[in-house]
Amino acid sequence: MRGSNLRRVLDRRLLLQGFALGAAVTAVRPVLAAETVVGSVSEITGDAVAEIDDQRRKLKRKSSIFLGDTLRTAASSRLRALLARKTNLRLGAETSIRIDRFIVEQGGELVLDSGTLLLDTRGKLLNHLEVESPFALIAVRGTRFFAGPIDGIFGVFVARGAVDVTAGGSTVRLSLGEGTDIARAGAPPGPVKKWGAPKIAKAMALVQ
Repeated sequence: MRGSNLRRVLDRRLLLQGFALGAAVTAVRPVLAAETVVGSVSEITGDAVAEIDDQRRKLKRKSSIFLGDTLRTAASSRLRALLARKTNLRLGAETSIRIDRFIVEQGGELVLDSGTLLLDTRGKLLNHLEVESPFALIAVRGTRFFAGPIDGIFGVFVARGAVDVTAGGSTVRLSLGEGTDIARAGAPPGPVKKWGAPKIAKAMALVQ
């Protein structure tokens, strides 16, 4: 009888220890999943959140941005972030972008699911930086460019440097002051054209 009682006590202790360990692992999991900091929020207007591993957190000034984060802005909101200490990222309203990879001096991969962005890279040219969207793949070599819907169509515009825009099996190179429009997902880039001041101002207003 005593042996049976002792076994029950030991079994109960092991069970409680298992619950405690499980709780500790659950508490640590979000930290482990988001341990690689790739930047921080430098300015925010309105509301924005970050999502990673099915966990969401509200962003504010100086909030850390982690590898794998999906950043989302609400209606009438803006977000500005500094990535890898040299790359400024501006997001317009109702924008969603995922930080797939970002390493200092080595570049990275961003996935623009929707909305508008302005990306400004300075200093030493990044070895490899790509922005992927449902409309195009944009390869960057140290530049400042806009991408997103404008006047009802997806546009890419270069304010400094150069980018290669690949869509619909075709690639065009944009240089200072040039832009291209993509009619729909799967369509090739339109003709490379100089954007006029009104269109440039409208694009900048979407991300500032």
